[in-house]
Amino acid sequence: MANERSAPPLPLTAARIGAPRSLAPRARLHTRIPVADRFREDVLAGLAARPKRIPPKYFYDERGSRLFELICELPEYAITRVETTLMERHRQEIAACLGTGVWLIEYGSGNSRKSRLLLEALRPAVYMPVDISLEMLEHAVRQLALDFPWLHIEAVWADYADAWELPQSGPQARRVAYFPGSSIGNFDPEDAQRFLARTARQVGEGGGLLIGIDLKREVDRLTRAYDDAGGVTAQFNLNLLLRINRELKGDFVPERFRHVAFYNEAFSRIEMHLQSVVHQQVTVAGRRFCFFAGEAMHTENSYKYSVQDFEALARCAGFRLKQSWIGAEEPFAVLYLEVS
Repeated sequence: MANERSAPPLPLTAARIGAPRSLAPRARLHTRIPVADRFREDVLAGLAARPKRIPPKYFYDERGSRLFELICELPEYAITRVETTLMERHRQEIAACLGTGVWLIEYGSGNSRKSRLLLEALRPAVYMPVDISLEMLEHAVRQLALDFPWLHIEAVWADYADAWELPQSGPQARRVAYFPGSSIGNFDPEDAQRFLARTARQVGEGGGLLIGIDLKREVDRLTRAYDDAGGVTAQFNLNLLLRINRELKGDFVPERFRHVAFYNEAFSRIEMHLQSVVHQQVTVAGRRFCFFAGEAMHTENSYKYSVQDFEALARCAGFRLKQSWIGAEEPFAVLYLEVS
């Protein structure tokens, strides 16, 4: 589970590219968000597909973002704890690899909690958090501006899985991307390679990427992480239906669906679905769709890798592995790669 999955790139002319606005004396917000009806188009196309599917990036409205923060605190979901421990334990070594005074770009920044562990050690020339949730981004930037008054922040409201234009304002420096939380697992492998190749172009020759990947492990432990006993992940999944109802005039009844999560060993991935418990019809944006009892709508994949498999994928995208840090409590890795 992580922030987003790949989507077909949008031409820049199809995006709202707004003038930056100030959030604090040294913090600005840039808009690189797709046209407003992209959500509508993706949902309608996904409901008409066989099997039905909706990209997981649409989990992250305001409520979904807050539910995901709760998931990160669950005992079953150890990824955040293990990654945070790795970052705390090795941050000086990591900072030495990345180099001081860099332009640090964080994809799917959320509340920027993990990047805080790097900011003091790195003293970046620019910190550029990128997130699809405007509310979360604005709140995080304002808090960072208070806590790090010296920090130059160029925040970007964008779907990082799309093609978007990197703002050129701020000091020029070597670029390093930061992609924590195993979010790369939400991409199918071919999309992950395309995303990594686009990242390599964005940071440029000699640029770097610090990335978290969730490693393969016992199936029972994986499944519990995505189907917790308290039902928070189920709420997170079902919240997608509430968002569709609110924003697209849908009439989903969440009680008629149940959260399903399982490990697909053939693809080395956890899958999340919303399964209809009855035969029913729903209407979204004036169009009607039928669900038969037991039919599942695919809402997320989360691929699990070995370090060797991911290194090969990254090499095809133009990166070479420079250093790795592996968790002891749970199989999780933080990798530092550089553009070849």
